[in-house]
Amino acid sequence: MYLTLDGVMENPAWTGPYFNEEVGKAQRDLLFASDALLLGRVTYQGFAAAWPTMTDEDGFADRMNALPKFVASRTLKAAEWNATLLPADVAEAVRELREQNGQNLLIYGSGQLVRTLMQHDLIDEYRLMVHPLVLGVGLRLFTEEAAATLELVSSYATSSGVLMLTYRPVRS
Repeated sequence: MYLTLDGVMENPAWTGPYFNEEVGKAQRDLLFASDALLLGRVTYQGFAAAWPTMTDEDGFADRMNALPKFVASRTLKAAEWNATLLPADVAEAVRELREQNGQNLLIYGSGQLVRTLMQHDLIDEYRLMVHPLVLGVGLRLFTEEAAATLELVSSYATSSGVLMLTYRPVRS
């Protein structure tokens, strides 16, 4: 999840100046370690409009396009781009996906979906890329409805100042 120092995740066009080889490698590692993508409607529609025509030399675009996608939406009637719409009970659908052998699900963006999954204790790990920027306004990942106690698993700073943080929920 791309975040600002004040927790804003909305419209991450502000990440551009901070993207470098280190951030790219982290993104590549995450994508190639995943078996499927789990996306909310807004993120899915943005990705589906852009990714199918993208190419690159290291196979990132090919991997992005080839992975199965599961989309949470109350309004979409059909999905393309190797995607399957999840049923209305998203928490139950994700619970079932997690139980399938080898299903390492990666969520990009999709704040509302992430907050829903947080409320049902269905997030195993948070990979936060905190950018050295304060916007002061915008949608935030963590809200009152989606509060969490987390344990830091790993952290490092990139040369562009992005903090790469990995957390796991503390479960009782």
